[in-house]
Amino acid sequence: MRTYGCQMNVHDSERLSGLLEDAGYARAAEDTTADIVVFNTCAVRENADNRLYGNLGHLRPVKDANPGMQIAVGGCLAQKDRGEIVRRAPWVDVVFGTHNIGSLPTLLERARVQREAQVEIAESLEHFPSTLPSRRESAYAAWVSISVGCNNTCTFCIVPALRGKEQDRRPGDVLAEVRALVAEGVSEITLLGQNVNAYGSGFGDRQAFSKLLRACGGIEGLERVRFTSPHPKDFTDDVIEAMAETPNVMPQLHMPLQSGSSKVLKDMRRSYRQERFLGIVEKVRAAMPHAAITTDIIVGFPGETEEDFQETLHVVREARFSMAYTFQYSKRPGTPAATMDGQVPPDVVKDRYQRLVDLQDGISWEENKKLVGREVDLLVSEGEGKKDGEHRRLSGRAPDNRLVHFAVGDGEEPRPGDVVTVEVTYAAPHHLVSDSGIRGLRRTRSGDAWAARNGRPAADAKPDVLLGMPGIGAPAQQPAAVGGCCDA
Repeated sequence: MRTYGCQMNVHDSERLSGLLEDAGYARAAEDTTADIVVFNTCAVRENADNRLYGNLGHLRPVKDANPGMQIAVGGCLAQKDRGEIVRRAPWVDVVFGTHNIGSLPTLLERARVQREAQVEIAESLEHFPSTLPSRRESAYAAWVSISVGCNNTCTFCIVPALRGKEQDRRPGDVLAEVRALVAEGVSEITLLGQNVNAYGSGFGDRQAFSKLLRACGGIEGLERVRFTSPHPKDFTDDVIEAMAETPNVMPQLHMPLQSGSSKVLKDMRRSYRQERFLGIVEKVRAAMPHAAITTDIIVGFPGETEEDFQETLHVVREARFSMAYTFQYSKRPGTPAATMDGQVPPDVVKDRYQRLVDLQDGISWEENKKLVGREVDLLVSEGEGKKDGEHRRLSGRAPDNRLVHFAVGDGEEPRPGDVVTVEVTYAAPHHLVSDSGIRGLRRTRSGDAWAARNGRPAADAKPDVLLGMPGIGAPAQQPAAVGGCCDA
């Protein structure tokens, strides 16, 4: 399974894996060739097409040598390109869209029997993703989708055309899924939606999202609650109050800015202005002084002048984001921005981008240095530190979601999902380090769940598996964007 794009795609891939496991498929070992390869695609960035077709090109000789192999392409790019994928890559067996991920096992079987490509793109949602079986990637943390689709009309974004209008789950269904996950050992959940704080518009409750946060606070065993991504135009004071007053809602907020220029925001149809955004930041800081605020920013949007760019730098200085996910504007066919006048020359975009990154990296480093000498509680995570093995470290996430690499002494074996207390000894722009030793270790039900998942299974147990991707020289998997896919 190869996944590109936002958290919604990651969550969809968990559902696709669950569907295929239910249909009898198992994960391909790393040193074998997979019988099925699934690409769950993103259409937000300009190079999405090249990345997909490049991977498909790598797979063609592998499939030629293994005629029984099947290749499926789904997600946003599939929803957009439809039959174009099979035209350009006729060795693809199945193309399915964002609204019918539940059809994948049937489409694979149909393609196998009929010996021809199956292209099925539904125009509306067939099953809410969370009603489908799932194979969760983590034993201790989980995505919980509360809505799908988006009602906004941002001029740079193609997602509403591909994901459809917003549809909300009922609060009782969301809370039932959260309770079930906690019962399985999950201790951290992230509430997920394209525009998560517009939740409730579908059933007429403007305070539904803050009520949902508070309800999560009453679930025993749920230690950490996060959400992504909110839209500034829908951010209300009751949500800030719920965040501050609900102990297990983490002091962390990812809120896409996109531009600090009110003129550019108007051209983007973002429905808020600089003053509104900074006002939200001020209220969040007042309610939660130690909250970490992250954002998304696009540089070089059509018509952006140097003065507009300076306004973005002004907001970055004022907001003091702990991190910003920065993007150079790229045209997406089918969006209003693609045909706007005033397209900014690439060299100008690149220069502005670098100046923004330099400014934000400096701020991130300054903010991280403030944490040196403090003790923090970390939820031990898995696979987040590329050099942890070299330095005998593990990694974990602080309550504000900062990444901390911490030293492990002899005999200390915290498991992913356990909680450790450490002192921060070093700060870098994008992570923290603790080499002072573990001050406290709390073994948790989440750690138990991780150990059970990764231990030796019983003789009659079903294999704990996912689909695999053959090693064929394709580019390494790209990290998922943190912001919602309409803000990536």
